[in-house]
Amino acid sequence: MALHQFLQRLILLGAHVESLPPMPPAQPPPALLPLIDSIAASHKRFDTRAILYGHRYRSGFWAIYLLSAIAVLCAVVPLALGWDSANHLLHPYAGLWAVSEVLIIGSVSAIYWRGHKQDWQSQWLGARTTAELSWYLPMLAPLIDFDAPAGAANWYLRVFDPGQHVRGADDVAKLCADNEALARKQLANAWADPVFVADYARWTTEILEDQRHYHYRTASKQHALRHRVHLINSALFALTAVGALLHLVIHTLWLSLVTTFFPALGASLHGALAQSEAYRLGTTSERLVGELQGAIDRIRAALDERDSAANELPLKAAIEAAIALILEEHQDWHLLVRPHNLPLA
Repeated sequence: MALHQFLQRLILLGAHVESLPPMPPAQPPPALLPLIDSIAASHKRFDTRAILYGHRYRSGFWAIYLLSAIAVLCAVVPLALGWDSANHLLHPYAGLWAVSEVLIIGSVSAIYWRGHKQDWQSQWLGARTTAELSWYLPMLAPLIDFDAPAGAANWYLRVFDPGQHVRGADDVAKLCADNEALARKQLANAWADPVFVADYARWTTEILEDQRHYHYRTASKQHALRHRVHLINSALFALTAVGALLHLVIHTLWLSLVTTFFPALGASLHGALAQSEAYRLGTTSERLVGELQGAIDRIRAALDERDSAANELPLKAAIEAAIALILEEHQDWHLLVRPHNLPLA
């Protein structure tokens, strides 16, 4: 478990995060299985890389914020313990707290430096984009006329222009080129086969439904996380206020610890939550739950229309719109995350 996952689970202890009932694995049409198998290894490689750098980046900024608060704690504790007094028995060890503070600040700087040097954020965003695009290639393939003169190597650019982050996806273009002959063979006259069409539409709706479940849980989790951090910060503010008032009548350095560390901890939690864009991610996921359900309904309606009129254009248009929705969401996420890059707390 990555650090950011552990910290969020710790914060959410006892909180209720809603989830929809689990779905069985999506079953693709038999004609698409060779294409899926051919792409699977590349997708897994990019997905593993995205998970690795995603954990590094998100754990990095959570660590930076919380270590900054702990550095404040190390600066105040020797005063609260009285070790700064020359008469205290442990006064010779007071410097250990200063050493700890320096080590923590050094750790913050090291995380910041390494994150920028290895470009964790760009590595994460790039690998996640390639992993997402490669994952949906088998869904996109039946929408492409492979008998037409070849255009761009990237299949996405033959159907629509989903944005600059796709235009620069050279790995996706190579994957498309490597699998074009296989896709042409497997999908020859596919739309003339009603069984394939029905299976393709059903499989697409199952994948969209899985995405809807994911965004439903994400929206619930981000809402719970914001609510819990708000409660924690409210409690820290209240304790700070009580400590400041008590300090007027009770002169003890322990109250200085409360009025110094608790605001620093609250600021760190708020900073990490803001960096993670919990509000906007939760709001976006909540919106996508409804939009994905609409896309599913349109595909099912288009399939019924095709069964009665033998016209595949509405079904193709509905699936193309669903893929466009997914790509638009991914591009919005990309633009949301890009401006943040491990700022020093």
